[in-house]
Amino acid sequence: MTKIRKGAGGKQYPPRVGGVRPSQLMYSFGVGALLDLPNFSVIVAGLDDWDETQQVELGEERLVAAIRADRTLGLGQVRRLRSAPWMEETGSPFEQWAWVGVPVLPFPRWLRCTACNLLSTVDTGLFELSLAYRPDRARYVHRNCTSARGKAPSTVPARFVVACSAGHIDEFPWREFVHSPTGGRCPKGNGLLRAMDTGSGSRSTDLIVQCMECDAKRLLTNAFNENAQAFLPECRGRHAHLRRFDGDCQQQVRPLLLGASNAWFPAIRSVLSIPTSSDPLEQAVEDCWGAIEDPAAPINSIEALRFAVARDPRLAALKAMAADVVWAAIVARRARPTEREGEADVLSPEWDVFTAPQAALESRDFRLGTPAPIPGFVGIAEVVPVERVREVVALCGFTRIDGPDSGLVDDMEGGVAFAPLSRRPLDWLPAAEVRGEGIFLRFDEARVAGWVQSIAGGDQLEGIREAHQRWRRNRGFADVNFGWPGERYVLLHSLAHALIHELALECGYSAASIRERLYARDPGDDGKGAMAGLLLYTSAPDAEGTLGGLVALAEPDEFERLLEAALRRVGLCSADPMCAGHRPGDAETTLHNAACHACLFLPETSCERANRYLDRSVLTRTVCERGVEFGFRG
Repeated sequence: MTKIRKGAGGKQYPPRVGGVRPSQLMYSFGVGALLDLPNFSVIVAGLDDWDETQQVELGEERLVAAIRADRTLGLGQVRRLRSAPWMEETGSPFEQWAWVGVPVLPFPRWLRCTACNLLSTVDTGLFELSLAYRPDRARYVHRNCTSARGKAPSTVPARFVVACSAGHIDEFPWREFVHSPTGGRCPKGNGLLRAMDTGSGSRSTDLIVQCMECDAKRLLTNAFNENAQAFLPECRGRHAHLRRFDGDCQQQVRPLLLGASNAWFPAIRSVLSIPTSSDPLEQAVEDCWGAIEDPAAPINSIEALRFAVARDPRLAALKAMAADVVWAAIVARRARPTEREGEADVLSPEWDVFTAPQAALESRDFRLGTPAPIPGFVGIAEVVPVERVREVVALCGFTRIDGPDSGLVDDMEGGVAFAPLSRRPLDWLPAAEVRGEGIFLRFDEARVAGWVQSIAGGDQLEGIREAHQRWRRNRGFADVNFGWPGERYVLLHSLAHALIHELALECGYSAASIRERLYARDPGDDGKGAMAGLLLYTSAPDAEGTLGGLVALAEPDEFERLLEAALRRVGLCSADPMCAGHRPGDAETTLHNAACHACLFLPETSCERANRYLDRSVLTRTVCERGVEFGFRG
């Protein structure tokens, strides 16, 4: 940060300027992402700058093994997952907790005075950071503004930045843009700039930038027309979040509006924590492993164990157990290899647990209810209440301009440029854990296999497959079929979206709060058995999770009513017949059939495939298609 405060003992800390939830650091505002604060904009700094002493280690071996095994990520050195730096609040804004958090850097550093329209950078000294004990009041002000009367006026960040598909991001070249005929230099010196709105200001590009020395001026619309390359330089290879340059990038930068959705796409991996041992002692050690291996105070002796158990609430599960027995279990746990054969497949272990709920082990973070069939729906074998579930999510990298197909790294193939999270390879990744509840549906495999065979080679879903191949071919991938999820995935995905919309009306959670996790695999894929099921769940980052509003709807009679309503609702869309008759054409980039914002689309926080591979015609008859729907009732 630009300004430093002194805390207890004279130690220096950067000021706090805002706050986000742990899950937002994975999906929206992670490393390298731009974050709009009330009065200026920042970029989340790289992992090298994070305070490791205030992080908690999250124990989840399956997730670590999956990340290490993924060749597209190149993260074979990763051994640990850690939470964001955090310290419990005490109520006093003068204590250390007020300065502990994720580091950020002002970006863009170009600011505009709201009074005189001066456009300059933070580094010139013309703007000063004004801090208050309330983070939302932190702002930059123009102290010597000649147009202001009285209090120094606030500044706002420049509207635009530039980025490239290699993951680089940089300041918009304002001086070069205005003085482009002279190589970006003012003939009368390094003149100051002024940015003024033109016309009605209804568009973000209704802006004229003028040099206050030589009077050169240019409309910002020139940076977005077909001749934009004449005004914009090549990429300098800048990683603003790492404060470094990679050298010549050889790519043409593209102007982006501040806050544009294509400025940052996360690459994430997630797993559900499932019990690994029937021994209560081993399971308790497993559940408390993050606290045991806390980098700030790891437990390295039996004396340290006794001290920590008496004082750390995270180790409450170990209080009733003898210290020597617990210490022996910790030693055995540390001697065990951290990588397990086959752990790269994160869905199969979860599927095995959900499909055998009677034999599933229970823990503080995992508990399944009694499975039951749904009356009248023979296509679904059973519904399983998921009374407790814990999800751990890790941020593995990010892209800019052109994001991953689904946001999930397991669907990526070579050619995706991941921006680094740190200046040097680290053995840990940022992660977050959330707890909640859900509903699991297992389909009747024989009926699913029969349905897939009946529509194989037909025109209904072949259009989506061809669109998928065209999507990959246009991006230069050699294997155009890689990543095609299959017909059963389209079925499961479409039903998940229909159910989320219906559940949101009943359970009290919004559609953005309910997420999907799909288990779709054809028989024989990778030498493994078939999967056909889906988990709909909601979660929260607090210690206890959610309150049961979702799992209460897993009662067979209640869920039958909801499923019936969901299928009836998607039979007709307010955009029909255009929605029902939609097929991805050669000139389109869509990867769905009959689906739109009025019927199946969900917020991006809920969908694992960015609203792709959807078709409500496979669920029920529509005004344009019949005969391809799955036989839920037989």
